[in-house]
Amino acid sequence: MKWKHKHLLGIDQLSGEEIRFLLEKGNQYREWLEQSPKKLTRLSGYYLINLFFEASTRTRVSFEMAGKLLGMEVVNFTNELSSLNKGESFRDTVRTLARMKVDALVIRHRSSGIPLYISQFLPFHIINAGDGMREHPTQALLDLLTMKRDGIDFTRNTVAIIGDILHSRVARSLSIGLKKLGSQVIFSGPPTLIPKGIEVLEGQVVYPVEEAIRQADVVYLLRIQKERQEAGFFPSAKEYASFFGLKEKPKGPDGRWKKIMHPGPVNRGLEIDSSLVEKENSLIEEQVSCGLAIRMAVLETLILGGANG
Repeated sequence: MKWKHKHLLGIDQLSGEEIRFLLEKGNQYREWLEQSPKKLTRLSGYYLINLFFEASTRTRVSFEMAGKLLGMEVVNFTNELSSLNKGESFRDTVRTLARMKVDALVIRHRSSGIPLYISQFLPFHIINAGDGMREHPTQALLDLLTMKRDGIDFTRNTVAIIGDILHSRVARSLSIGLKKLGSQVIFSGPPTLIPKGIEVLEGQVVYPVEEAIRQADVVYLLRIQKERQEAGFFPSAKEYASFFGLKEKPKGPDGRWKKIMHPGPVNRGLEIDSSLVEKENSLIEEQVSCGLAIRMAVLETLILGGANG
């Protein structure tokens, strides 16, 4: 297909056809990752900068590995070592990077809209690796790829997204992607963490959590951040684990185990009982592998276009 987007700023910009295209390319790379040695030259001579203003392990490392596996030169740029600490403005910092003639920039920032903002004056490809509470498109794509590889039929699939919906860019991107592929979405968790106006995401809010799990084919648990515990959105971590955490393997009426997913890192014993993380119905570790594959697919597609590679 002819790829028309210069940047990947959000799942919202993609059509269902474009999402399926990226998933198919990602699936090919996921198969390829089982081979050794692993090295391609498709993007040899291209330069990638990872620009992260928030802590990250999975996303940053997987983008670094994705670029290198495709033959790119990769530079990791951290806020702690930047001239921002010497008083330089954010705009001047990214414009300085642009003068170094790189080809693509992956950015994570605590403020919503930053990737869109810099895409308006930087000449290279911008990939949103998470902006504030708005979107995290490659996380949604890797989640969708994980489901696809598990044989899930999106048109007959219901996903329960449970936890901190209010602050979650993962929940927003994933729910948008699921709806574009024909899935049903359920939201659940503490009422204080369900945002007003959630109906714009076209998902149904279901209480209690046990009922949301009963209706779902896939149980997607969101990470609870420490600052949420301290901000009074729920009484304590112990109470959250008791009322909203997953404590046993969910089983459907047909006797089959329901799939469990989590964007990571997992707070064992809080969102999910530690014993469930590595069970056979857990897709949590496969999500990591699919993350590397889908980021390879995104880099190749943006730089070479959909008709290449």
